[in-house]
Amino acid sequence: MKITFTVTLLLLMLAMPVLGQQPAQYSLYRLNKYAFNPAYAGLDNSLSMTGVYRTQWVGLSGAPVSQHFNAHMPLYIIGGGAGISVENESIGSWRQTAFNASYARQLQFGKDALLSIGASGGLVQRQLDGSKLRTPSTEIDDQGNVVSHNDNLPLGTGIGVAPTAHLGVFYQREKLELGVSAMNLLGNQMKVSGAEFQQARTYFLYMGYNLDLGSSIEILPSFLLKSDVQQTQIDFSLTTRFNENIFAGGSLRGYSKNSFDAVALMAGFKLSEKLSIGYSYDIGLSALSTVNSGSHELLLNYNLGAPIGKGRPPAVIYNPRSL
Repeated sequence: MKITFTVTLLLLMLAMPVLGQQPAQYSLYRLNKYAFNPAYAGLDNSLSMTGVYRTQWVGLSGAPVSQHFNAHMPLYIIGGGAGISVENESIGSWRQTAFNASYARQLQFGKDALLSIGASGGLVQRQLDGSKLRTPSTEIDDQGNVVSHNDNLPLGTGIGVAPTAHLGVFYQREKLELGVSAMNLLGNQMKVSGAEFQQARTYFLYMGYNLDLGSSIEILPSFLLKSDVQQTQIDFSLTTRFNENIFAGGSLRGYSKNSFDAVALMAGFKLSEKLSIGYSYDIGLSALSTVNSGSHELLLNYNLGAPIGKGRPPAVIYNPRSL
C-alpha cells in the first residue's frame, strides 16, 4: 500500500479547530522576497514578475505541490510600490488558494539607505476533498477507490473562505538588506465540511548580504527564519554569482538535530536581459528522506528594466541584481 501523507488530515478527523500549516516552503527565497514580505513591493526598481513551481517530497503520495505568481513595481508618483500575488498549494486531500494585493511606502533612511513599510490583504480559500481521506482501517478496492472510511464522522467535500492581512518592513543599503514581516495577522478560522481551520500567524526574519570578490565574482550569504511561535525553522544559504549573470550555491534548512530538514542545491542564470531562471533540488535530511526522492523548485523572473510612470524616485535606489 502506498504511503499517504495524512498527518494533518488525521487531525481534521477530530472535528476540532486546528492550525493550518505555515506558508508554503520555498528554497529560492532570496530571488522572491516579495512572496513573504509586502514591504518589498517596488524594490526591484521596475515591473517585476515572478512565477514559482515547487513539487516537494517526490514519490510520497499526497506531498505538497505549490504554484506562486506575483507582480510588483514602484509607483514613484506616490512614493512607494504596489503589487499582487496568487498562490496555490495542494497537500493530500486539501487545496489552498490565496490572492493578495499590497502597497509599500518607501522612505529615505539616512544618506545611503531605504526603509520600506508595506501591507497587503486579500482572501484565502481552502478546499477539502473528502474522497481522498484515509482513516485507520479504510477499505479500498483493487482500483484504489475508497469503499468505506470506517469512521463515524467522515468528512465530505467543502470550501471555506476567509480574509487575510500581512505587514512588513524592509531595510535596504548597497550591500545589506533586512526584512521583518508578519503573515496571516487576522488568524481567522474557516469551517470546511465540519472541520475548523485556523490560519496560523507566521513571522519572517530575512537578511541578505552582497560581498564583492573582484570585478566579476560576488558571494551572497543570506538566511530566512520562519516561526508561528510554536515551531521555528531557518534556512541558511550561500551562493556565488559570476559576472552578474550565473549563480550557484546551496542552503541548509534547520539549526538543530530535531529541525534539520534538507540541503538544497541551487543554480540559475539570465536567459536574456529581462528574463532569469533559477532551479533548486532539495535533498532530504529528515526521516521522510527514506520515502521520497527529494524536492524540485523552478523559478522564472521577468524584469522590465525600465521606469514606469512619472514621479521622483528616492535619492538612493539599490538594485539587488538577483541574477
